[in-house]
Amino acid sequence: MSTAALAIDLDRQTVGVSDDRLAKLRRFNVGMGVLHLISGVLMVVLGNDFKLDISTFALDGPPGTPLADGSINQVWGLPLAWFTAAFLFLSAFFHFLIASPIAFGAYGSELRRNRNRFRWVEYSISSTLMIVLISLVTGITDLAALICIAFVNVSMILFGWLMEMANNFDRGTWWTPFWFGCVAGIGPWIAIATYIIVNVTRDGGQGPPGFVYGIIFTIFFFFNTFAINQWLQYRKAGRWADYLHGETVYIVLSLVAKSALAWQIFANTLIE
Repeated sequence: MSTAALAIDLDRQTVGVSDDRLAKLRRFNVGMGVLHLISGVLMVVLGNDFKLDISTFALDGPPGTPLADGSINQVWGLPLAWFTAAFLFLSAFFHFLIASPIAFGAYGSELRRNRNRFRWVEYSISSTLMIVLISLVTGITDLAALICIAFVNVSMILFGWLMEMANNFDRGTWWTPFWFGCVAGIGPWIAIATYIIVNVTRDGGQGPPGFVYGIIFTIFFFFNTFAINQWLQYRKAGRWADYLHGETVYIVLSLVAKSALAWQIFANTLIE
C-alpha cells in the first residue's frame, strides 16, 4: 500500500456495526450463496452442449485488402451452459467466502470502514463474464473486441472500488471515480447497440433474435441500478445513509441480475 493510500486508510473513521447486524448479514450471504449455487447447478444439469463461437478476422493480404477477400477463423467454441453457470458459481463462492471463518472478520472490518473490497473483486470477474456473454449472444464474436469489452468492464468496476477507497462515507464525497466509472461502463453497451444497429440497417441485414433484445434491456437496466445504488449511498439518500442498507441492496441486485441473465439464456438457447 502506498504512503498516500495508507494515510487515507488510517484516517478513515470506523463505525459501529452490531454483532447482531453482522450475524444477519452473514446468514443473508449464505442464503444468497445457496441460491446462486442452485441456479448454477441447474444450468449445468439442464443445459445442453450448445456453443458460441469466438473468432478472429484475417485480411489474408496486405493492409488495404478488401474485407470480402478476408476470412473469419474460429478460435474456440464457448460452452454456453458452463459459461452461464460460471458467474453464478463465482458469486456463490464469494458469498460463502465472506461468511466463512476465514474471511468473515475481514468482511466485518471492511463494513465498519464503509467499504467492501470483496464485492469489487467478485464483480470485476462475474460482471465481466456477463457482459462478454451478452456481447456473444448479440453476435460480437471477434476475440479482440471481446477482450477490449472485458477490460473496459473491469475498469468500470475498479472505479467503483476507488470510489469507496478514496471517500470517507461520513465526509464530503469526491465524485470523479464514480463519473469515470460511468464513462467506462457505458462503453460496452454503446459497442453492443452500434453493432446491432449497423447489422440491422445494412442491406438484407438481420438483427439478433427477439429474446436477445430482452436480455440487453433487462441487464442494461440492472447494470445501471448498481451505479444508482452507489450514487444513493454517497448522497446519503433516505435509508442509504446507512452504508449497510446499500450493502444489502448490492447483494440483492447481484442475485436478481445474474439470475435474470442466466435464466433468459437458459429459456431461449439451452432448452433441448
